[in-house]
Amino acid sequence: MKSFDLLKLAEEAKGNAYVPYSKFKVGAALLTKGGKVYTGCNIENASYGASNCAERTAIFKAVSEGETEFEKIAVASSSREETWPCGICRQVMVEFSKELTVVLGDTEKNEVHEYSIEELLSHSFSGLDIKGEKI
Repeated sequence: MKSFDLLKLAEEAKGNAYVPYSKFKVGAALLTKGGKVYTGCNIENASYGASNCAERTAIFKAVSEGETEFEKIAVASSSREETWPCGICRQVMVEFSKELTVVLGDTEKNEVHEYSIEELLSHSFSGLDIKGEKI
């Protein structure tokens, strides 16, 4: 799947965001290595710590369906600028793939940018650290 098409799905997913407090909608679309796409949106809660980002919603949906190998994830928001994944989302992404591509942009402007998760979270902590296998 082309990054532009994945970003379009992320833009559509933001329409389902539950954001009664911030009004800041975010959508994500996650492409698995097997070609399946899982979408997610941000879900706020009056107890802010109980809120969940769009990226993690998409990843958790995929994992709950048995998918753990991911190729790329697109993120779109109601902002006029690119919305970068937060640190917690970046950590969850690297848990499943150190080769994940993160797609940001705006399809209306025909802007699509790709970044590696390594660019966004260099020197990350992973299960290899826990197992003592990190090189």
